[in-house]
Amino acid sequence: MGSKRDADRTLGYPTRKDTEVKLPRQTQVKNKTPAPIQSTAEHLIREARDSQVAEFRPPKQKLTDSTELRDYRLRQREEYEDLIRRMRWNTGVWIKYAQWEESVNEFNSARRVWERALEVDYRNHTLWCKQIFERWMHWMPDHEGWLSYIKFELRYNEVQRARHIFERLVQCHPYNLSAWINFADFEMKMGEVDRARNVYERAVEIFLADDHDEAEQLFVAFAEFEEMGCKETDRARCIYKFALDRMPKGRAEDLHRKFLAFEKQYGDREGIEDAIAGKMRLQYEDGVRKNPMNYDTCFDYIRLEESVGNQERVREVYERAIANVPPAEGETILAEIYLLVEMDAGDMERTRDVYRECLKLIPHKKFSFAKIWLLAAQFEIRQLNLSGARQILGNAIGKAPKDKIYKNYIEMELRLGNIDRCRKLYQKYLEWSPENCYAWSKYAELEKSLDETERARAIFELAIAQPALDLPELLWKAYIDFEISQGEYARTRALYERLLDRTKHLNVWISYVKFEASAMSEDGGNPDTSKDLRVFEEAINYYRTSVPELKEERAMLLEEWLNMESNFGELGDVSLVQTKLPKKLKKRRQNASYDGLSAGYEEYIDYLLPEESKTTNLEILEAAYNWKKQKIVSHDE
Repeated sequence: MGSKRDADRTLGYPTRKDTEVKLPRQTQVKNKTPAPIQSTAEHLIREARDSQVAEFRPPKQKLTDSTELRDYRLRQREEYEDLIRRMRWNTGVWIKYAQWEESVNEFNSARRVWERALEVDYRNHTLWCKQIFERWMHWMPDHEGWLSYIKFELRYNEVQRARHIFERLVQCHPYNLSAWINFADFEMKMGEVDRARNVYERAVEIFLADDHDEAEQLFVAFAEFEEMGCKETDRARCIYKFALDRMPKGRAEDLHRKFLAFEKQYGDREGIEDAIAGKMRLQYEDGVRKNPMNYDTCFDYIRLEESVGNQERVREVYERAIANVPPAEGETILAEIYLLVEMDAGDMERTRDVYRECLKLIPHKKFSFAKIWLLAAQFEIRQLNLSGARQILGNAIGKAPKDKIYKNYIEMELRLGNIDRCRKLYQKYLEWSPENCYAWSKYAELEKSLDETERARAIFELAIAQPALDLPELLWKAYIDFEISQGEYARTRALYERLLDRTKHLNVWISYVKFEASAMSEDGGNPDTSKDLRVFEEAINYYRTSVPELKEERAMLLEEWLNMESNFGELGDVSLVQTKLPKKLKKRRQNASYDGLSAGYEEYIDYLLPEESKTTNLEILEAAYNWKKQKIVSHDE
């Protein structure tokens, strides 16, 4: 009875007790030791993959002839017709059917499908709009027309259809930059990053193949897509560098500016310097393109590439610079352009070719550069090619002889110990420039170092016998010093006498006197003061009789004589010189300007010589006598 009452109370409905979730009773783990085989995430994923049923994919079909194509179309039409019979009011089926007919170029069949769809639902404006858009697209409208069609499809969430229209758009207008960028932006909005990247890559291939003007903007958009949209700074940097390597320098201003800003934000010091170098490279390229003969810009460009360290770029800039030969052969700046040295690159043959071309281009008959010849010869010496160095220097002497070339050629042979070659070179040197006192002195010095005294003396004799010399005083001094070093005092005196026959300069007299004062007598005794006294007397007599107006030189000579007599000590006679010393007088004289007017007065030092003083006294006495005589005559009258 009790159970019956309970059943009546619930009326057959489940009670709370019946609906309670009964959990299993909690148990304790008895064995807590780790299992011999541990389960990992890889293990679980592998088990799930192994237990997964393989996906069924229908085999790919390849149509080989028209019969198979006809059968394929028949099967597809049967499938679409079956779908239409089952889902007559489904607009999407009609649209797919018509689009398939269009894809196989059956436009008449596609048109019939559209008409049948309109008969079923003539109020469906979507069908009408699609038809209108399709007919419009056959006219190949501009970018805005295609975007209108795409927006129409996106309003009905036809993403795949919109993607297909974008593909048709970029095929219709392959060089429309906005079309490619809008296509990539569409893929980004759909979350298809790989598809968007693929769109940019396809655009780059097309724009670079035809060298399109908008390629720079495309690269900038591609790099900003990787930087902003994908946060792939490394990819963006690679895109910038790829673009800068392939874009013409004159059309990459904005690209360089964007790359520099990018490196300042994301790059390190090396990257920033590289970007700045790229910007400077663009400026130099523009300057060289406007004026290929602007060698200052070429040098700045070369220094920039050398600082970067790219040998290929350095070589390229040098080659472009030396290709621009100046129209005026007298351009001295041409020599600097040819100083291309490839030593850092280690390409010796290329260096030799560069020197050879450089020497070939210089018009040696009008001007030449000893530095180029010497650099080429020094390069051959470093390569241990002495015959090549001799050949270069020999050609230099034959085509464009210069003092510097002779000096370095002789120095090279002297270091090698080829004395005969040195003598031949000195002979050619003197044949080319017989007035060169340096060459005569060095030639004699060479013979002196070889203890060839007679040869050296003969060379000096030939030198002083030349009718014209550039520095005769140096040559005479070298000859006199040579004879003094040999202890030939008699020959030295003879040289001084010969020199005095040519010039009576004050320095010659003083040098002659100093020689006599320092020369010892032949028996090794004290200095022979009588000889220097004789020289002084001759000099004073010359200045007194021949050039009395040179009072200052005479006073200087007497001062030198007085100092020398003082240095002799007991052997000297100072009183003899003091009686001949002039007096210094401070006088004033009027200056005249260029226009002949007075320009004031200036003070100067004049010398009153002893004989002039006596003459002055006699003149005073004579004037006094005449005055007295005149006075007596007038008194008698």
